Amino acid sequence: MSITDRLSSREPWVSDQGDGTFANPVLHADYSDPDVVKVGGDFYMTASSFGHIPGLPILRSNDLVNWRLIGHAIRRMELPGYDKPQHGNGVWAPSIRHHDGKFWIFYGDPDVGIFMTTAVDPAGEWSPPHLVHAGKGLIDTCPFWDDDGRAYLVHAYANSRCGIKHKLRVCRMSPDGTRLLDEGAIVYDGERDHPTLEGPKLYKKDGYYYIFAPAGGVATGWQVVFRSKSVFGPYEDKIVLRQGDTPVNGPHQGGWVELDSGESWFLHFQDKGAYGRIVHLQPVRWRDGWPLMGEDRDGDGVGEPVLRMRKPNVGRSYPIETPAASDEFDAAELGLQWQWQANPQESWYRLEERPSHLRLYAVQAPHDAPGLYMAPQLLLQKFPAPSFEATAKLDGSRLAAGERAGIVVFGYSYATLSVLRTADGAGGLAVSLTVGDKEGESELWREKTARNGNGSGGGVSVGNEEADGGGDSGALYLRVTVTEGARCAFAWSADGVSFRPAEAPVFEARKGHWVGAKTGLFAISGQRPASAVGGYADVDWFRVSAVEERSKGE
Repeated sequence: MSITDRLSSREPWVSDQGDGTFANPVLHADYSDPDVVKVGGDFYMTASSFGHIPGLPILRSNDLVNWRLIGHAIRRMELPGYDKPQHGNGVWAPSIRHHDGKFWIFYGDPDVGIFMTTAVDPAGEWSPPHLVHAGKGLIDTCPFWDDDGRAYLVHAYANSRCGIKHKLRVCRMSPDGTRLLDEGAIVYDGERDHPTLEGPKLYKKDGYYYIFAPAGGVATGWQVVFRSKSVFGPYEDKIVLRQGDTPVNGPHQGGWVELDSGESWFLHFQDKGAYGRIVHLQPVRWRDGWPLMGEDRDGDGVGEPVLRMRKPNVGRSYPIETPAASDEFDAAELGLQWQWQANPQESWYRLEERPSHLRLYAVQAPHDAPGLYMAPQLLLQKFPAPSFEATAKLDGSRLAAGERAGIVVFGYSYATLSVLRTADGAGGLAVSLTVGDKEGESELWREKTARNGNGSGGGVSVGNEEADGGGDSGALYLRVTVTEGARCAFAWSADGVSFRPAEAPVFEARKGHWVGAKTGLFAISGQRPASAVGGYADVDWFRVSAVEERSKGE
């Protein structure tokens, strides 16, 4: 077996090829609108998180290829309305910088304004987001501190909120980053040459101010660079990266870094539908004061994305690493990969009630919306690869009548494989496949289980103490297998070895509002009387692997 085969068999997606090269994307996961900064020998990345909590992910790398998720800058969203899902709202296109001994993140909330947060340790606590400037439609913000100590901020506009589009504005900012000092000036209007101009990042090199900005739309756009001798312009423009003859559509919007070795690199996204906006890495060469990204295959002076290349020269080699996806639930906190649909409540889950288990309480469904689309208690993570398997070992024997818990694939539409207690509580447990969207949901398939918890019935026997190691008589194994094209097939097992497919059409995952599809866990109850006592499900583990690597029971 080759080095590449060995690496890919362990994780669903590994960019580092083990031979001094990397394959794009470096992250086949929805870290949309990425930005990056170099501090010492480390690189730090953040990305849009919209309404998912915790927000503003922080990733660290030593070589721009191997990344680890180390934390989030926003633990809770202290704004009205985040007790319920805010699909597509919240944190848009952040920028991360290091200045005056601190890390800074600026981001735009399209409905509120420009926010800023800081930290000395990026893996530690960040300051509560500070409202720098209120206003609808102010998005995609980036600060800049000049050599003379003066500070500036560049941003774009959300047409959906303020009716302004294609324009970039630069404002003077207080050096402490807490407020804007003037109304600034529109430094470029891209309506004619670069429509849907957004996501600007402001840099300075060799006496020029550079604004790196995407244009042309999320799925079809290109990367533009503007330069000027004055921060307020006038700016001249040049397209520096576009799809060309490659399969990488819309390569744009990201961050540029210079290495100690003298190399330059650019991280950007590619919109891949249900998989979200995945992260690519391009080499950058400077010619006549302009950056050329990727490779200029046809000699027209515009770069095209590379698919495989030697790794950045950072002076040494580092171990292969990918962001964690599996969780054994044996730590004091959930794995960093998990996000909720809203600010989490203590009543949703516990990690200390049963050793090495996540207890999910069956929270009542929202009163004002059918199904799971507006349910806040979904515990979700990003798709990590084009194809992968996610398997959960779940004990549903303590669910009450009318409650269900299981795994979910979530986007504009969703599918769940659930363990459920029948409505009267007398029929034991069943396994059910349900699909839905914001209009509601429907059940496609159901199969009874037997000898489980409070009920009994015909059908398939679930795990017992002898087969399962004792004390886990309600355990079932629920699995979703995702293959190229985001096609999702569900299956379940009583022993973790022999899986029975849910006999229903294959579900094709869809993206969500500005995000890729997600997968994860949930527990939910129908509307029960106030006096009724709710139940719960215990999850022993949630494991994500390459499709070829089969999960095993314990």
